[in-house]
Amino acid sequence: MTVGRSRASRTLRRALPWFIAAGLLTTVGLPSAAALSLLPSAPEVGFAHTLASSENVTMNLTDRPSFSPQFVTVPAGTSVSIHLVNRGLFDHTFTLAKTPNVRIPSSATPAGIYSWFAANGTQANVSLAPGSQGWANLTFNASEGFDSFEFASVVPYQFQAGMWGLLNVSSSAPSISLSENTTDSLAFVPNVLSASPTHYPVVVAVLVRNEGTFGHTFTMAPQSNVSLSYTNYSGYFVAHPALVNAAVPPLPGGTVWANFTVPRPGVYEYICTISGHFQNGMYGFFYVGVPVPAPPAAPSTAIVDGWVLVGSTILLGVGVIFVGVAALAGRFPPRSSPPSHRP
Repeated sequence: MTVGRSRASRTLRRALPWFIAAGLLTTVGLPSAAALSLLPSAPEVGFAHTLASSENVTMNLTDRPSFSPQFVTVPAGTSVSIHLVNRGLFDHTFTLAKTPNVRIPSSATPAGIYSWFAANGTQANVSLAPGSQGWANLTFNASEGFDSFEFASVVPYQFQAGMWGLLNVSSSAPSISLSENTTDSLAFVPNVLSASPTHYPVVVAVLVRNEGTFGHTFTMAPQSNVSLSYTNYSGYFVAHPALVNAAVPPLPGGTVWANFTVPRPGVYEYICTISGHFQNGMYGFFYVGVPVPAPPAAPSTAIVDGWVLVGSTILLGVGVIFVGVAALAGRFPPRSSPPSHRP
């Protein structure tokens, strides 16, 4: 009897891990599979924010050579402090033009860069040795809202290698600000914008940045709750002038301000009017004082995938239980007893 009990105990110890594994797979697998059909698929939304009253910016100068960040946005009517840090092993400068909305010719020679700044003036010209730091303290008055100022390094050939940027001044009026991107896949990212202003009309400033190389427009319908037609949007904008029709520069990192006034709450559609772009999906919606709709229900394929996982878990659990039972019962099928040899 002692030998039988010992053998049964060893069999139980061998089977116990299988029972535990089956229980865990069944307990964890089923809720996990069910959860697949409940995962949200929320759209990406760009939310508005109130324009700040002051700005502090840290800008790194590198040996790439480049400025990081290359594009800076600051509010008008405030003092701005830019902390400049030379992260490289070469001298660099932060030289900011005084004249707004002019660009350094891309073909400018090192001597031409000096001539250009001499003609357009500078409101900051900070030279930084390797590893050093400095400050550019600036003030932009209310009249400079929506202006853009170019900055560059005047060290020979650094501008030609890409060391330039833009300082964009947003509106000084009580307003809201958003960011939008355009891509070569003919899409706005995000393609849903949302704002909840406290008063109307409201001034809106959208900084549109080109992530690709194609030119685009950011064109906002003047009427709310109107869906534009692929075939007659040009005629629509002739009859109803756009709230804004901003041309996005055809170069990576090119930016433009799309500034307009929204008269009342509603959903406003915006599109790219370049031929073929709207028809291929380059449009979005601006929800002003209106909640963005809840995300759609999960696609049916997620539910099917969940049941596939449920079925697999059940089959695996049954298999583990079967093995455990077999371990308890001994070999399956049981080994036949050898024939007895009786004298």
